[in-house]
Amino acid sequence: MAADVVGYSALMQRAEEATYAEFERLKREVIEPGLSCHDGRLIKTTGDGALAEFASPSAAVRCAVNIQESIVSGRSPLMLRIGVNLGEVIVGADGDLFGDGINIAVRLEGTADPGGILISEKVYSEVEGKLDVGFEDRGEQRLKNISRPVRAYAVRAGAHSILIDRLSAAPPLPDKPSIAVLPFDNMSGDPEQEYFADGMVEEITTALSRFKWLFVIARNSSFTFKNKAVDVKEVGRRLGVRYVLEGSVRKASGKVRITGQLIDAITGAHIWADRFERDLTDIFVLQDEVTVAVVSAIQPRLLQTEIDLAARRRPEDLTAYDFYLRALPQYYLSTREGLAEALRLAHRALELDSRFGFAAALAANCYTLKVLLGYDDPQFNRKEAVRLLRLALSIDDSDPETLAYAAIISAFMVDDSESGIEMADRAVALNPNSYTAWRGRGWVYRNAGLPEEAVRSFERAVRMSPVDPTLHRSFTGMGMAFIELRRFDEAIAAGKKALRQNPSHPTAYRCLASAFAHLGRDAEAREAAARVLETDPGSTISAFIARGGQSNAKLLIEGLRKAGLPE
Repeated sequence: MAADVVGYSALMQRAEEATYAEFERLKREVIEPGLSCHDGRLIKTTGDGALAEFASPSAAVRCAVNIQESIVSGRSPLMLRIGVNLGEVIVGADGDLFGDGINIAVRLEGTADPGGILISEKVYSEVEGKLDVGFEDRGEQRLKNISRPVRAYAVRAGAHSILIDRLSAAPPLPDKPSIAVLPFDNMSGDPEQEYFADGMVEEITTALSRFKWLFVIARNSSFTFKNKAVDVKEVGRRLGVRYVLEGSVRKASGKVRITGQLIDAITGAHIWADRFERDLTDIFVLQDEVTVAVVSAIQPRLLQTEIDLAARRRPEDLTAYDFYLRALPQYYLSTREGLAEALRLAHRALELDSRFGFAAALAANCYTLKVLLGYDDPQFNRKEAVRLLRLALSIDDSDPETLAYAAIISAFMVDDSESGIEMADRAVALNPNSYTAWRGRGWVYRNAGLPEEAVRSFERAVRMSPVDPTLHRSFTGMGMAFIELRRFDEAIAAGKKALRQNPSHPTAYRCLASAFAHLGRDAEAREAAARVLETDPGSTISAFIARGGQSNAKLLIEGLRKAGLPE
């Protein structure tokens, strides 16, 4: 049966619930009446999308233009993509439709511009010259799961200039860091590398999208720039993003070389660039490996760039997110003064936005560190840590970094290792590229008396963010776990790495004091113990135990006694 199929998909620009509510309104007030006027039949809806069939290609395109113009004139915050195809379909027993006719329409919809209409060549040949609209040849499109390229045309309204205005308007920058990953250039002249490069870009886009503090442009929009000479500033303007990641792939002599660069689309400045060279063996393993390398490099660089931008803004211009960004460097210091300032800034962020889950989670972790490092009133700090943790989880209990903080607080402040492990495992499952999730998992497993799994988690964390400003915490946790495994030389190496990054971290000196004492290196053990007392005056073994999380650190405590720390 020949039919014309139109696929619709909302480009979410609001919170998810509001998006679905607005789409339901559009379906009721715009889409369904439009279908009725053009003899269309709604086949099914799929969350924020829908499929419909029409008696003719002309009716389908007229309906699509009518719907887009109604949305523009109604000033809806949503933009729809629409794809139209003419082809054979299969009718199921329940009246549902299947087949390439449907699949191509859906893929065209995904490739269309936000607020745009993309039609197949079959539809174009039927409607060209018959409608009061113009068309832009988009060339042959390689559509997912469609064996042959499909030539596509974008509908450009003639009398419908309002649609043109809406489509050409630059979307505003989101209120959080935004990035688009452009298709990587295939420099090999090998078609197989084209698929590899496209697949890698999809993997990188997916990996970045798991960081909820990032706004990541979907693959379909980024790929509209494929095989085109692009100006990064123009890409940023058209997609409404601050940052653009671009790169290239070249195959030679059994190896593949990938280059990548991260660019500020506002200023054109290069933030990061690197080159990766790997053996071309298992292409999927290679894809995963490069994805991890790229994401682990650019994610902390993006965050640091945002922190620097927030630091330069005038105080009267600061948003809740700016206060949160300003709090992070103070939190990284782990000093009494640093944590106090981080808490002041995090609370200021919560005053401006009481539903800012990241700020609540950060504040909860600051109070936890104050307990573990022996700062101020431990009873008050524990209570506040738990209160703010509950607030953060009530706002978003599916954010991996919030879950990582929650896991640590549950294990150390509430003494519930079972819940801590459950949340830590969930955090890394939600975002296996998150340094914070893996570091939190390491501490929770170390606290639960499972040092081997703790070491594996800390090592994964270091791989995820090799230049992270809180690496000293991962190396310290790793060193403590090595002590419980009687791998004292490795514990010393980890402790020294922690101190190279943060020379005033008392727990790193505890790690060294204990490991040196177990190896009989008494002079070095006593020197490390003296540094513990310098960085944490008045510290005792009993006070350290009382701060929490030391019940399964028997060899660590035994070594501290041997090193001569006061009981």
